[in-house]
Amino acid sequence: MIELAPSILSADFARLGAEAQAVVEGGATVLHVDVMDGHFVPNITIGPPVVASLRKVSKVPLDCHLMIERPDEFIPAFAEAGADWISVHQEACVHLDRSLHLIAAHGCKPGVVINPATPVHALDEVLPLVHHVLVMSVNPGFGGQIFIHSSLKKIALLSKIRESRRLGFRIEVDGGIHHDTVADVVRAGAEILVSGSAIFEQGNPSENARRLLKSALDTAKQSVQDLSSVAGGSAAGERGNSLSLP
Repeated sequence: MIELAPSILSADFARLGAEAQAVVEGGATVLHVDVMDGHFVPNITIGPPVVASLRKVSKVPLDCHLMIERPDEFIPAFAEAGADWISVHQEACVHLDRSLHLIAAHGCKPGVVINPATPVHALDEVLPLVHHVLVMSVNPGFGGQIFIHSSLKKIALLSKIRESRRLGFRIEVDGGIHHDTVADVVRAGAEILVSGSAIFEQGNPSENARRLLKSALDTAKQSVQDLSSVAGGSAAGERGNSLSLP
């Protein structure tokens, strides 16, 4: 299932509640909350009080992406504020296994994030523990960056690993997601699409969300049809071969 998770980092904070409701009306089923501390990434954004305020006006899951040092110290506060999903960076956690269990112990779905320079196989040991893996397709810290295309290989590899190991984690991608990149991301195997600038910076957020989600769903539908066509052709070829045998 493809889901759109608009990043409130790009929203108008003077109208945050209204803009959150608008994108949900446009089809968003998750709200992505970028938490930055000015240390792990070169920017400072929001903390638990904003999450608590957002929780009052929205019923969809709040996906809190902690781009911070020492995340274990703040996980309880974000859980108490109303976070549903909490993801931590592989690069920021001294004891990643412990951090993921801490998230789950506070009633939230644990996620793990990897930066563009971090290989997928750095997550091999924790994949059975997580609800989602978030692939950063830009370097974290700022919205509006250009999509890093090598991220597509990482998304595809995660999809293959999930299938081969029969795991249940979902694949999320964050950074540079807009109408020119969303099709490639979906074809690679991403299911949760984080987008900020493309939704909030120009025009109507509700309509922008609706159009972006439609592009993603159309791509997913076409991919399924293509796979069915290939499978059908293979089956027909096999039947034809069997009829030609003596």
